Amino acid sequence: MSSRHSVEKIGGTSMAATGTLFDNVLIAGRTGADLYNRAFVVSAYAGMTDLLLEHKKTGRPGVYASFIADDGADGWRQAMDEVRAAMHAHNATMFARPDSRAKADRFVDDRIDSVTACLDDLARLRSHGRFCVKEQLITIRELLAGIGEAHSAHSTALLLRDRGVNARFVDLTLWDEQNKLSLDDRIRNADIAADIDTTMPIVTGYVGCDVGMVQRYSRGYSEMTFSRIAVLTGAREAIIHKEFHLSSADPKLIGPDKARKIGRTNYDVADQLANLGMEAIHPGAGRGLRQTNIPLRVRNTFDREDEGTLISGAYVSDTPRVEIVTGIRRMQALQFFEQDMVGVKGYDAAILEALTRHNAWIVSKSSNANTITHYLATDSATITRILNDLQQRYPEASISAQGVAMVSIIGSDISKPNLVLDALRALDDARIDVIAMQHQIRNVDVQFVVNVGHFDTAVRALHRALVEADEEETEGRRAA
Repeated sequence: MSSRHSVEKIGGTSMAATGTLFDNVLIAGRTGADLYNRAFVVSAYAGMTDLLLEHKKTGRPGVYASFIADDGADGWRQAMDEVRAAMHAHNATMFARPDSRAKADRFVDDRIDSVTACLDDLARLRSHGRFCVKEQLITIRELLAGIGEAHSAHSTALLLRDRGVNARFVDLTLWDEQNKLSLDDRIRNADIAADIDTTMPIVTGYVGCDVGMVQRYSRGYSEMTFSRIAVLTGAREAIIHKEFHLSSADPKLIGPDKARKIGRTNYDVADQLANLGMEAIHPGAGRGLRQTNIPLRVRNTFDREDEGTLISGAYVSDTPRVEIVTGIRRMQALQFFEQDMVGVKGYDAAILEALTRHNAWIVSKSSNANTITHYLATDSATITRILNDLQQRYPEASISAQGVAMVSIIGSDISKPNLVLDALRALDDARIDVIAMQHQIRNVDVQFVVNVGHFDTAVRALHRALVEADEEETEGRRAA
């Protein structure tokens, strides 16, 4: 095992930009020994998991969703043909050597044919009506997800070998093994860090283990794999390659000229970003790195020379400041009012039980003597089911929900005097009414709840007042 190695994760959008990926990350001008002491955990190429399962944003059915809906029809087979065609087409754009392309295509065909045979068997069982295949459907979803990462890892290793790099394809998808191990044991058995000073492991982001990765971690499973490999192999650093810098706000919203790369921050900030659905790192993945004191670096695949943003456990900014302005464009504020709540226990637990049962993501919560409000990142259909459940249990309570937006100012230390006052003044100057505000004793974030239509304006106003103005003030002091 090497104590000098890094474990690096490549996202789907970066994977799809193959030429840039090789020029900026995988090889990036390195030769000889400099190529090694790096293990890469890869996501599926952008769009492939959408074709295999369902589209993450639009909900358009992929193979899995089509199989669930078809009930014996051929829609899922057509969806599988679409996956095969897409993977072959992607191979065609990557491989210059015909023999390597043929190997990549055969690999794809073998995986797709095997899963298709499984689906055919389940379809026949389901057609009899007496068989319940619900549990097997979960397994199929896992198998389908693994095809995407197996394709990208196998093709990447082939391409690297074509360029003279001693790359090793590490398949953790549990494709043909009967013995189900835990996630950690599966990683240990793969011995990923073996000979890492002379080989480059290219590892599947999906791991076949005793707990379904998709079922447990949704689309964040590759980050969990990446994190556990870094922890279990004792990496000196964990690196995520994304298609953007970790910036002070969304450049598309405030303008690329105004966005600032963060540069340094801590895991506390990363947790706040994850809570808001930002793509810094899955909270479960960050936890393992933080506990073992492994720093995390977020780099932009398309900016080869920039070192990105380093996230560590102990970092605190030299002076109190806001590092990021972000939020959730639309969420639901669930308000539970009960006059008889004062001094009575049990209401909060019942509400939490309902939210857990309906898998509602709790972003924030506030309460007073007779009102409990949860801010939820969930859809209106789920909210309706939660309202119905709670109203049946507490018919005398007044329970309602409304769509709101949340804008959050975040930093490793935001204890700057008058910060909240400055933020409120900026929002007022922009003619934005604040519906609610949350400021914890731990000076990491302040959350402002506003009308949905005010989200963009609020982000711009807060960024201008708390990030851009602060930078101008700092530069002014330096000039003086």
